[in-house]
Amino acid sequence: MESYLDRAGPEGRAMMCSSASVQVCLDAGHEEPGPLGHGRRWWLAHQLGAVLVAAFAHSPMAHGRATGWRSTRQYLWAAMDPGRSSAPPLDGDPRRTWARHVLDAPVMCIRADSGPWQVPEAMSFREWTRSGTPPDRGDLDYHVSTLFPPVRPRGHLELRMIDAQPGDDGWIVPLAVTAALFDDPEAAEIAYRTVKPLAEHGRSLPAPCNPLWIEAARQGLADPELHEAAVICFAAAAEALPRLGATAEVQNAVAEFTDRYVARGRCPADDLLLQLHGKDLRT
Repeated sequence: MESYLDRAGPEGRAMMCSSASVQVCLDAGHEEPGPLGHGRRWWLAHQLGAVLVAAFAHSPMAHGRATGWRSTRQYLWAAMDPGRSSAPPLDGDPRRTWARHVLDAPVMCIRADSGPWQVPEAMSFREWTRSGTPPDRGDLDYHVSTLFPPVRPRGHLELRMIDAQPGDDGWIVPLAVTAALFDDPEAAEIAYRTVKPLAEHGRSLPAPCNPLWIEAARQGLADPELHEAAVICFAAAAEALPRLGATAEVQNAVAEFTDRYVARGRCPADDLLLQLHGKDLRT
């Protein structure tokens, strides 16, 4: 992996060695239309993902200096090899588009029982299947594990775009908000209607390299449209949590995060920038 990522530049090594995330895993969805159907959940994960990037951005620095990004981690993903870190197209059946994406993605390495593993130069998995020594099922499974899109299907949906949050319990709010916006039908419908207009800003380009995701990583909730969407989505999540049986502790954590950050157009990255600069860059 190190040899492969280093070929494309320093971003891959920086990502693996100096960044962290909260990964939220959700049910893939049902064979039905509507907010709990797998097609809607797949689409929503990629569009709502930009709002989650902005709301939970918490990596504005590298080597003790501000980078100009609220989420430097997301910037690194966007700057890496797009064949490995970008999402597949969102048009068409999600299973078919993901299968094509996997086949067309570059192979990171060819495993060997002994000796060094070969790191091929610009060979897709599809091309490997047509070679004289085609891969087996184990090679396919390993290949999929080396793909790092912002939403990775693994029998469930693995959302990988959220920065690690401060504190030992920093995972609670991202998990609660995301689960509420996907698993409560009413909240899921609100989230869908809220982020649908934002999708136009993506210009049909894959996340995380499209303009919407880039703006989320750079500005966080300082972006007015992302801020407005976050306010609506967090309110919908707060209303859904009691219906989902969330504890008072979880509901209070979401309310406190909303008041401290979302309502004010701030994200956790702004706290770090305040410490660095001695003033709130949002004012």
